[in-house]
Amino acid sequence: MDLYSKISYRISRLVTTHYSTSFSLGIVAFASKYQEAIYSIYGFVRIADEIVDTFHDQDKPRLFEEFRCDTYKSVERRLSTNPVLHAFQKTVIRYNIDREYIDAFLHSMELDISNKHYQRSLYNKYVYGSAEVIGLMCLKIFCDGNDTLFRQLINPARALGSAFQKVNFLRDMKSDMDERGRIYLPGINEQSAMTDDEKEKLESEIEEEFQTALPGIVRLPVGARHGVYSAYLYYYVLFKKIRKKRINELMEQRVRISDLTKLLLLVRSFITVRFLR
Repeated sequence: MDLYSKISYRISRLVTTHYSTSFSLGIVAFASKYQEAIYSIYGFVRIADEIVDTFHDQDKPRLFEEFRCDTYKSVERRLSTNPVLHAFQKTVIRYNIDREYIDAFLHSMELDISNKHYQRSLYNKYVYGSAEVIGLMCLKIFCDGNDTLFRQLINPARALGSAFQKVNFLRDMKSDMDERGRIYLPGINEQSAMTDDEKEKLESEIEEEFQTALPGIVRLPVGARHGVYSAYLYYYVLFKKIRKKRINELMEQRVRISDLTKLLLLVRSFITVRFLR
């Protein structure tokens, strides 16, 4: 079983490194004791996302329901023949990750199968389930049983996850509409495009969330601080680039951060994080 578990974590790591270079760089910045667990969270999230985003010639609702059932069975049995789920359930049990977080995440992913537009209440639920609870799962790992610290950092962790997701919404507006037929931003649809004024309001909201998150990053255990701050820097630099663009520009071309810049941000994080107060 130990060998199978090691292989399962390695497969989750492989999924992560192949799907996201920026996220992979951030995980490298974590202390080694956190890395396997964080890879297992991302591997789980990635597979769920693949079902709803790319398996277009398949029965997505059926596939997703099977994935949901397999997820819960893996936790109940403490075993899965799906290596990604096996690694995930080990992390869930080891760090006592709440079932509610898993439920919320799966609910948000399921919405992506059929939901194309979001009003404010559903949008808030989607952001919570698709991003904020991922931050809370990771926070469970970083706090490693320190429930007092966990409770103190819940709001900063949720704010950071929310900021990341809303930056993604702005960055991916074109591909979400053209490739997946989705518009996440509340009150926006094919007949009512987002205005630059509305974009500025959303950006003010995102800025506030970044500022809420930063004091929480400072209070993280040392082995987690560098990795989270490197992700913060990456998304904040991406956010600043997006902020300079008008809506029509975002609809023409996806804003990107070069691999060289990602590496430089990782180095900057390593230097800066020790001076954060």
